[in-house]
Amino acid sequence: MSNLRVAVLGLGEAGGEIARDLVAAGADVRGFDPLVPPPAGVAPRTSDADAVRDADLVLSVNSAHDAVPALESSLDCLRAGTIWADLNTAAPSVKRELARRATHVVDVALMAPVPGKGLRTPMLISGEDDAVARYAEALTALGADVTVQPGPAGEAISRKLLRSVFYKGLAAAVVEALAAAEAAGCEDWLRDNIGAELAGFDERTIDRLVTGTRRHARRRADEMAAAAEQLRALGVPLRISTAAHELLVSLTDAP
Repeated sequence: MSNLRVAVLGLGEAGGEIARDLVAAGADVRGFDPLVPPPAGVAPRTSDADAVRDADLVLSVNSAHDAVPALESSLDCLRAGTIWADLNTAAPSVKRELARRATHVVDVALMAPVPGKGLRTPMLISGEDDAVARYAEALTALGADVTVQPGPAGEAISRKLLRSVFYKGLAAAVVEALAAAEAAGCEDWLRDNIGAELAGFDERTIDRLVTGTRRHARRRADEMAAAAEQLRALGVPLRISTAAHELLVSLTDAP
């Protein structure tokens, strides 16, 4: 696939690394970003439309806000059969809108941070069958890690966002807890405790978390109310603690 012509729209942290790896893998890469110059080996273009006019594959890696405008500004210049792959973390409705506006659209969910992985970042993809198959074949040949999720555009990103509720929620809880521990003078202790808890997670942990939360909602709601009181006393803003308390109260009141 050394003759694959790829247009990369958006050459920031993610797009820049992916573009560099594509060049290293032998692809013919052109790119556009109004704010970031292209990496070495990437032919500079003057606009989204200019970048896509002779491409076999377009990687839209700009932002969720720019996903639809990038496609709209490029439609008149897309060649028949060109694959439009949207790598932005946008809502499923945005991915579906892209598929309504163009053919050969592939929804690409990047399932890990791109820095340090570049083209090897695990990709979960969905969309039009032919486009998905061609995308997987072309990118896998260049060294990408691609998994096909059956279903239309929106299916792949839906799974990433559902996972994000856990991962980002967990990260937010850790940040808030450590801020409180720092204020209380025991940050190192809590870091070690959190690390030990996370290291002990296994396939049974989810069941214990879900069933235990429901079974002991009333007691745990009282516990989180006390935790919230402590954070207020420490001068730490409450966000995750308040949300956890509200969820537990709602489970307590559920029929």
